[in-house]
Amino acid sequence: MKRVLFILIALFFVFPFNVMAEELIPNAKSGILIEANSGKIIYEKDKDKKLSIASLTKMVGQIIILDEVKKKNIKWTDIVTVSKNASDMGGSQIYLEEGEKISVEDLMKGISVASGNDAMVAMAEYISGSEEKFVKKMNDLRKRLNLKNTHFANCTGLDQDNHYSSSYDVGIIARELVLNYPEILRFSSIYEEYLREGTDRKFWLVNTNKLINFYDGADGLKTGHTDDALYCLSATAKRGNLRLISVVLGENDSKVRNREVMELMDYGFNTTKLKCLMKKGKTIDTINIPKTDTGKINIVLRNNLCLLEDKDSKNKYKYDIKMDKYNIPLVKGDVVGKIYVKNGNDIVGSEDLIVNKSVKKISLIKYIYRNILNLLFGN
Repeated sequence: MKRVLFILIALFFVFPFNVMAEELIPNAKSGILIEANSGKIIYEKDKDKKLSIASLTKMVGQIIILDEVKKKNIKWTDIVTVSKNASDMGGSQIYLEEGEKISVEDLMKGISVASGNDAMVAMAEYISGSEEKFVKKMNDLRKRLNLKNTHFANCTGLDQDNHYSSSYDVGIIARELVLNYPEILRFSSIYEEYLREGTDRKFWLVNTNKLINFYDGADGLKTGHTDDALYCLSATAKRGNLRLISVVLGENDSKVRNREVMELMDYGFNTTKLKCLMKKGKTIDTINIPKTDTGKINIVLRNNLCLLEDKDSKNKYKYDIKMDKYNIPLVKGDVVGKIYVKNGNDIVGSEDLIVNKSVKKISLIKYIYRNILNLLFGN
């Protein structure tokens, strides 16, 4: 008996993470834990399984809304007139009335905090003219993000044929939000707030994601529940420079869902660390490009170059740069290569290299004139 016990203990210390990982989310149909910066998967369970995702769908709508604001096509102060279609939406809602006028910012709060279906449809109609056209935008975004196990049939996440995703794809959506549209955290981190203050229709918003109120570092992102999807959650939390994103789908109980997500996050924070090697925008190389308006251009990092490591790791790395073939003109932000991080002979990380400004061709006369000036002034 002692011999068997000794073997079991020894196996635990040899394979501690595997034993723990198998028991992290036993009640979920699917789940994933990723590090936001690198996108590295720390834990997965049936990550590509196609499932209903309920209101996690609204994260795609949030990306589109934030992108429209970023492009200045709409403003937070814009006033939206609510349609009958939007006001008639069932499920979670902020009880919009037909003809009511409400700001884009308040609708975003209604979507992010209370998961309002009526608020989501109102914004879809405001941006695209109809929910159907907005859903087309969502599916275009699905293609751009290369979501292979996802298709959208509505903008709310209500149960409908041909509307599904996977925990891995939801993780990609969540990562797109926190990395490229970090303003989402201004909304998703609100625990409670009032809409329509100063009116007889004052409405109390309370966040459906309870983790932001009691889990250290939690500031988003989205909950979901329908009969088909059961209880779902895409959560994010940041401690120090380490931000984790977790997704669980198909839980039978909201409290169990919350507990398992916290255990998943604890696992990530307790066993890993983020080592940042270079910052976003760092110049990696400067190249000469004759017959262009700039003559030369800096090649810079698209994002921070960081690696997820085990807590006790002391690795030292080297770098390998590969440039792509490119054509002029180039637009600021175009990818022209990649930098690889190697541990020995193994590639352990990479990041895109982009141009830091636009480049266009110039005429032969301008090119000769510039060279003459350079000769005259010793440049």
